Amino acid sequence: MVAEDFAVEIEELTVSDGKPMRLWGGRFEGGPADALTRLSVSVHFDWRLVPYDLAASRAHARVLHKAGLLTKDELERMIGAIDDLERACKSGEFRPTVADEDVHTALERGLLERLGALGGKLRAGRSRNDQIATDLRLYLRDHARTIVFRLVELETALMAQAEQHAETAAPGMTHLQHAQPVSFGHQLLAHVHAFARDIDRITDWDKRAAVSPLGAGALAGSSLPLDPEAVADELGFSSAAPNSMDAVAERDFAAEFLFDAAMIGMHLSRLGEEIVLWASQEFRWIEMDDAYSTGSSIMPQKKNPDVAELARGKSGRLIGNLMSLLTVLKGLPLTYNRDLQEDKEPVFDSVDTLLLVLPAMAGLVATMRVNTARLQATASDGFALATDLAELLVRKGVAFREAHEAVGHLVVYCQVNDVELGDVSDEDLLKVSPHLTPDVRDVLNVPGALAARKAPGGTAPDRVRDQLVALREAVDAQAAWAAGS
Repeated sequence: MVAEDFAVEIEELTVSDGKPMRLWGGRFEGGPADALTRLSVSVHFDWRLVPYDLAASRAHARVLHKAGLLTKDELERMIGAIDDLERACKSGEFRPTVADEDVHTALERGLLERLGALGGKLRAGRSRNDQIATDLRLYLRDHARTIVFRLVELETALMAQAEQHAETAAPGMTHLQHAQPVSFGHQLLAHVHAFARDIDRITDWDKRAAVSPLGAGALAGSSLPLDPEAVADELGFSSAAPNSMDAVAERDFAAEFLFDAAMIGMHLSRLGEEIVLWASQEFRWIEMDDAYSTGSSIMPQKKNPDVAELARGKSGRLIGNLMSLLTVLKGLPLTYNRDLQEDKEPVFDSVDTLLLVLPAMAGLVATMRVNTARLQATASDGFALATDLAELLVRKGVAFREAHEAVGHLVVYCQVNDVELGDVSDEDLLKVSPHLTPDVRDVLNVPGALAARKAPGGTAPDRVRDQLVALREAVDAQAAWAAGS
């Protein structure tokens, strides 16, 4: 399903002629106030649920036929009308109106226009309460797979860069200060691991979201001989909801999805922040492709990392959407309350935001050019090999506390005399500490420092290549899940 095919802007809605279409007016003598109508209308944003609502309607029609509530001819006419209505919605021939209130009302109007009184039979045994809970689950499960596809594209771009730079030394940092040399490929793969966990969370979420609410009715189920499990199976759910009240009242599946989206946003923001730093004149680690950067309206020399900055900024929307829905849900009694109308806009916005940001970030990463010479020239700056020197002393039997102190004194000596660790003479090394014999020079080079960190998970180029093998297998599995295979 492609939500954009069913998008509609609120200003495009028009009030239909004649009596407004409502699903609830039987016991009311008068119509709602205009202020209530405007407050209640949601069709301008829930119209994107059309394909999911119609899919659920097909399944429900078949269950009504199975229960003897629709004849075979009526079922065939009903399915034909649903198919025609979906085509008309997609082409724009059938459009909602403000008077329709929501997507369910609009689509029932469409069926009544096509089927007359037969169209009203579809409402038997279901409520807008179980309809919307079902539609939202279907929408999210569908779009979660699209989001995973986009994440896989970003992971693939990061891995391609990491493969090229498995042996490229770079300054590894803590507190944004030079700490130890690392493989730049190792640093890029750190982001891949984070996104891979995001995908794991989505696939795990999907198992809990794969429960069908349809058949729960308003809150108590139905006295009609329906088959919720058959509906669940047709719609791709693992099972039907075991408790009708929980089915219509709970939105934890939506809140959990928003948490997953917020985590993806946070990881995009962290990657974006690093790219902003890497592209700066102070770092000069990368150059962004023209297609994924912008200029200044006043300063002709500027090349700005707008994609990375927008990824960083839009994480606030994703985190805010989670907070918004949690706040809506926190005080609601069982079962359905109209507050739950507020569940959809945060969800839709998070989906739209991720599907906007992820392709741009993948393109930015795939096309950026790494300044290998700059990275390797600065990899040992800030006495970044000091830890390697201390660990060499430990391997020679010196207690780490003593080794740490000896190397610390050597760093002070270098700072006072404005020299690097490798420039200190053999004589001066021994003056600083008797442990600093001439053979310590063996670790005072960046390639050796990288190669030495060959423990599992380390930054040695061989370990980076091991990571790539494992990650490719994991990413292939993620892509297969998104494709439904």
